Amino acid sequence: MTRLNKPTIKDVAKEAGVSIATVSRVLNNGIGYSIKTKQHVLKTIEEMGYSPNAIARGLINKQSNTIGVLFPEISGLVSAEILQGIEEAAHARGKSIVICNTASSGHKTKEYLKLLQEKQVDGILFASQLLTLEYVAIVRKMGVPVVTVSAYSEDPTIPAVQVDNETAAYDAICYFIQQGHTEIGMISGNPSDLLAGAPRMAGYKRALKEAGIAYVPTKVAWDKGFYFEDGQKAFQRLYTDHPNLTAIFSASDELAIGAMSAATAKGLRIPEDLSVIGFDGTKLAKMAVPPLTTVSQHFFSMGKTAANLLFDSIATGRASSGRIIRHELIKRHSVQMPSSTKTIGLNTL
Repeated sequence: MTRLNKPTIKDVAKEAGVSIATVSRVLNNGIGYSIKTKQHVLKTIEEMGYSPNAIARGLINKQSNTIGVLFPEISGLVSAEILQGIEEAAHARGKSIVICNTASSGHKTKEYLKLLQEKQVDGILFASQLLTLEYVAIVRKMGVPVVTVSAYSEDPTIPAVQVDNETAAYDAICYFIQQGHTEIGMISGNPSDLLAGAPRMAGYKRALKEAGIAYVPTKVAWDKGFYFEDGQKAFQRLYTDHPNLTAIFSASDELAIGAMSAATAKGLRIPEDLSVIGFDGTKLAKMAVPPLTTVSQHFFSMGKTAANLLFDSIATGRASSGRIIRHELIKRHSVQMPSSTKTIGLNTL
């Protein structure tokens, strides 16, 4: 006979010929039953298609086994790679996640935090967005741990998982300089962005200073964000003011590819006339023509690490200290020494 209703724990106990308490202990890896009884109960559960009520179990152990993850944009390449890492960590621990797309809206963020509180999540990950003091206050009232991943918090005590953005940008500029470039521009994020704007610009300036190259403010340009069109617009301004630039460092891969597109439209060749380095290490960098040299943030590892730190905090009740993820300069075919350096080298042979 076809069963119309979902089987309950009472149905399982009756079918297996044991008490409800025994079924519950088996489900929760308790004690007080034999291996034979455990195997019999588990076989009955499988045959009946019984699925424990996660909400009911949560009321018993005071945990929902679920975390909330807030992204400013779910469809972005960065968000996708971070989410893959989070999902792998959650799956390995038998946990669930609730994904919230805030669209960088303060109103939506607060609404989602309210929703996550109603769902009684055990912890929260803030990914790729600003964690304001207002949001921190809401989370503290919820009484759950929070970790930021590739994000900036106005509260410095919140554990963060991210790269050292200043050092990562510094390394990119040093690579340009090692290749013989001195006319180096930058397409930046907005300097008011304390995660991907100001720190990466600081790395650019530090590398120039150490190499004895003067910092020229107009050699840094930015538009509204970190996307393809922003890179095109920023490049137009850089090229108008400094047509002699031989290298451009961009604060995201999309910015870099936007710059490459605009440069190509002006008849410039990449990398023969203009070398370009991006930032992020997304899959998009591999697909550029030529393939883009980029600073990889290892977003998958970042997401997985952040999730594991959060799960550890939930289990132990102790706050995490966060983690710095080591960046990597991935060298492809968008960088070479400037043609002037090549000419000088040939003349000295």
